[in-house]
Amino acid sequence: MPKMKSNRGAAKRFRKTGSGKLARMRAYKSHILTKKNRKRKRRLRTGTVAADADVKRVRRMLPGT
Repeated sequence: MPKMKSNRGAAKRFRKTGSGKLARMRAYKSHILTKKNRKRKRRLRTGTVAADADVKRVRRMLPGT
């Protein structure tokens, strides 16, 4: 059997935390930043954990996790 290939797009967006959860960065921080207030942009800088509803799909795309 050949090796399983991970989905490269997903591999760049998700990483596994020490406890085994999936970490991701928040969306909506790439452009049109002038109309977003300072507090909102500051919150978007922080990462978060992937939703439970998405974890099964993401793990299927990343066989190593």
